[in-house]
Amino acid sequence: MTITTIPPTPLHHGHRVLMKGNEAMAEAAIRAGCDAYFGYPITPQAELLEWMARRMPEESRPFVQAESELGAITMALGAAATGARVLVSSSSPGISLMAEAMSYMAGAEIPMVLVNVMRGGPGLGGIGPSQADYFQATKGHGHGDYRVPVLAPSSIGEAMALMADAFELAEKYRTPVFILADGTLGQAMEPVELHFREPPRLAADWALTGADGRPPRVVKSMHLEPEDLEVHNRHLQAKFAEITAREVRWAGENLDGAELVIVAYGTAARVARTAIARARDDALRVGLFRPITLWPFPSAALAEVAARARGVLVVELSAGQMVEDVRLAIEGRTPVAFEGRTGGMVPTPGEVLDALRRLRGTTAGDAAEPTKEARP
Repeated sequence: MTITTIPPTPLHHGHRVLMKGNEAMAEAAIRAGCDAYFGYPITPQAELLEWMARRMPEESRPFVQAESELGAITMALGAAATGARVLVSSSSPGISLMAEAMSYMAGAEIPMVLVNVMRGGPGLGGIGPSQADYFQATKGHGHGDYRVPVLAPSSIGEAMALMADAFELAEKYRTPVFILADGTLGQAMEPVELHFREPPRLAADWALTGADGRPPRVVKSMHLEPEDLEVHNRHLQAKFAEITAREVRWAGENLDGAELVIVAYGTAARVARTAIARARDDALRVGLFRPITLWPFPSAALAEVAARARGVLVVELSAGQMVEDVRLAIEGRTPVAFEGRTGGMVPTPGEVLDALRRLRGTTAGDAAEPTKEARP
């Protein structure tokens, strides 16, 4: 029997094609100039690795399926220390294993992009979509006083665009950068406009490229003298403050005149859009505030938006994590409610609409509508 392999459709800039989220992110990384990829297969991001396994050799660039997530991230550390543009991808339990190396890279100021296509947890959990890694991504992942930029796309097209931005941020600030997606975004297929961008290369005068006639360079995260480590930490904190001042991103929809505001990102924001459309039938004026940088969180912008609303509803695919940053931003000036599902379950537009109705009843001073029966 003869098996005929049909080559994939060429992905030309400007074309409109149907792509799976994982594959689109992988191709966007290649077009952004990714020099090397390291990973280990885990659902629901395996297609990203599979795409890189085919495409990186076609581009004569290194692809390595490591023996484990620990191997993948430490190989990436070594490659990125030479100034290479490096991508790593995994899903929640695999990302957990990478925490130590991420702290090393933050401490040594080594740029890299890490994609997390989140699944339900804790532990091995399940393979359904989740946003329960918000704390892990935004609060430092590994040990020590550090943060890394976290970008959260809500569509496949946006995920492709943010890939180039992630490499640019990583190299501009010499830091790891997270792209935080979820299983729905990784597995879904959407028509996307192919608009690729390769960020310009910055002079990596810190990278380990061989001391050919220049003073030797050292890339490290260890500072044995407490005074030296404190000086280094102050330098890092100043960098994090600069990122916070310069790199906040968010998007708003239907916020003018909104009496209630939903705060959501990723897949949850897509569910929220449908709920907002249905809310018009209830004469509810609802807007959407969508953080794109989960760190730095758009606290000032959200506080301004919330000040004009009667209530804020946070929708997440988790037991409630981003809701803490929302409450910190609003500082009790506007009521904040929460609606979420866990374990790979996704809130429905109907559930979000019910939560909006309850919030409206509470903020209007009326008796809230009866709540739904508790889920088993």
